[in-house]
Amino acid sequence: MPSERQTSGRHPHDPRDERRQEERRPEAHRDGQGTGQRLPAPKAMRLAVDQLKELLGRAPESISALRPIDDGWEAEVEVLELERIPVTTSVLASYRVTLDAEGELMAYERIRRYTRGQIDSRT
Repeated sequence: MPSERQTSGRHPHDPRDERRQEERRPEAHRDGQGTGQRLPAPKAMRLAVDQLKELLGRAPESISALRPIDDGWEAEVEVLELERIPVTTSVLASYRVTLDAEGELMAYERIRRYTRGQIDSRT
C-alpha cells in the first residue's frame, strides 16, 4: 500500500511545507521578535518612522542612518519642522531614535536643525 507521501507526488522534503509552517507561526517569530534575533533593518526603519510620527505629529521625510546597537537599533530620522516658501528655506530636524530589540521606541532626541537648502560642511 503506497504511503501518503508517495501518492502526493511530492518529495519528502518539500520547500512548500516549510513555507506553510512559517505562515502558521505567530508574527513575532517571523520578524525576529521573541526569538533572540535582531529585527530586520526594513522593519526597524518602519517602526522608527511610525513611532516618531505618533509622538511628534509630523510625518518623517527620510531616514538618513540606521545602525544596529547592542540591544536594538538606532536611526537618524529627518523631519520637516517648519515649512516655508521657498522650500529651500524650510526648517528640518534630525532626530536620533533608539529602538529596543522588539522594535519599541525607547528614546528620541533632536540632534540638529537646518534649512532644506543647507549642505553639510562635513567632509
